[in-house]
Amino acid sequence: MSITLLQQLIWADYRAAVVLTIVLPLMLLIWATVQREGAIGRLLNLYWKVSSLLAITVLLLAGAEPMAFAVAVAAHLLILGSLWFWEDINDELADLPPWRALPLVTRIWRWSLTVFTVVGCAASVASLNCLGGWQASRVCVLWQHPPGSFSQVLGHGLNFLFGSSWAAEGAKVAGWLCLVIYAGFFLQWLLVRWPRFGRVAGGF
Repeated sequence: MSITLLQQLIWADYRAAVVLTIVLPLMLLIWATVQREGAIGRLLNLYWKVSSLLAITVLLLAGAEPMAFAVAVAAHLLILGSLWFWEDINDELADLPPWRALPLVTRIWRWSLTVFTVVGCAASVASLNCLGGWQASRVCVLWQHPPGSFSQVLGHGLNFLFGSSWAAEGAKVAGWLCLVIYAGFFLQWLLVRWPRFGRVAGGF
């Protein structure tokens, strides 16, 4: 595969990620809140908590941190789990009329994101050789281009609003800080809540 084609595929992956992981779940959350669909609202709230690890991955990639590739694998696996892990939410979603618009769109999004996440996880696993550094292959640098562009746009915005600079090192520090906070909350759920409540989401 040529480098040019691979670069186009990587950019297409990021664009699809924006639609499937940000735009659609945000619209569904607003829709579920307006219609007071409890199960869908809880599923999406849990999804947003888990999927924040993807944003951390983008920060680490923008900061040229090789560990971002391992975090990307974890992010895809956790998102996949958040979509299907909860027994009570699965039962409530199964009971919703399939012909209603909101449950139908939610099911389509859920399965579409599942397929996208599995493919993304496979791509992330294939890129784990980049943990050795950005010089491991030319592909490693290509994965950093979209987050790097995002970081530059963010830097221009911060400079315009606050007169502050934002460099790759800032993205790296912010990514590590957010990762430590995320890991703390995840360990709290893993060691405290899961043994107590199991696969029941409840009001979590």
